[in-house]
Amino acid sequence: MQNNGKLAGLTLFITGASRGIGKAIALKAARDGANIVLAAKTAEPHPKLPGTIYTAAAEIEAAGGKALPCIVDVRSEEAVRAAVKKAVATFGGIDILINNASAISLTPTEETDMKRYDLMHNINTRGTFLVSKECLPYLRKSRHAHILNISPPLNMEPHWFSNHVAYTMAKYGMSMCVLGMAREYETANISVNALWPRTIVFTAAVEMLHGKEGHSYARKPDIMADAAYAILSRPPGVSTGRFFIDDEVLAEEGVKDFAQYACVPGNALILTPDIFVNEKKAKL
Repeated sequence: MQNNGKLAGLTLFITGASRGIGKAIALKAARDGANIVLAAKTAEPHPKLPGTIYTAAAEIEAAGGKALPCIVDVRSEEAVRAAVKKAVATFGGIDILINNASAISLTPTEETDMKRYDLMHNINTRGTFLVSKECLPYLRKSRHAHILNISPPLNMEPHWFSNHVAYTMAKYGMSMCVLGMAREYETANISVNALWPRTIVFTAAVEMLHGKEGHSYARKPDIMADAAYAILSRPPGVSTGRFFIDDEVLAEEGVKDFAQYACVPGNALILTPDIFVNEKKAKL
């Protein structure tokens, strides 16, 4: 999907933007000349995961955007407030918030220790609520205000809960923020939506969790970046309270070649579905 320039000069605050889907969205917006606030914890290289907020910032600048790397743990009110204030002081406001930071543990109830439970809920649900709360005063002032949570549709079938109830609760908390805030802020002209991939998206974090085997049957982060870009390019208020699936968004935009997003294009019709998405064949 080609850039249209609609995000030029806008400021995006993106949590978990040092790698993966968050960084892919940041780079897509940077090609329009957007300002990107990278709010993430990775200031020093991770032993198993590539990239830091500083290497991501360099890529954003090279792509044509302006970058502000901020060391942020979304569990910390002080760190979030400081990053929001720094973003406003640097770029004059905040137009778009992308709640991408997330923790995952696909463990059944008896195998989920409470430290991991707390981590998922404090990053996914509480972190999303906190960052949204702190950004909202500035989003109210924007002419192009969006909140986009990287979270799933609220499908209530028991099988989406039974194998990893703690993670589902934490991830659905992000989606419940969409459901509530979209209605709460509809008269403020702030669009609040969710975006989720139909298939597994292969990132360094996914590789660390599941190994390299999934690469052949996954899509690249580019599909989420293009879908997010399409949503964020729309005027605020046009779509709000929606739970978007990446390839459905792009099909609406006229994209026909979905094999381009597959890590192995020849496997475009046999990709591994992501969790929380009810059965539907991936688009070719």
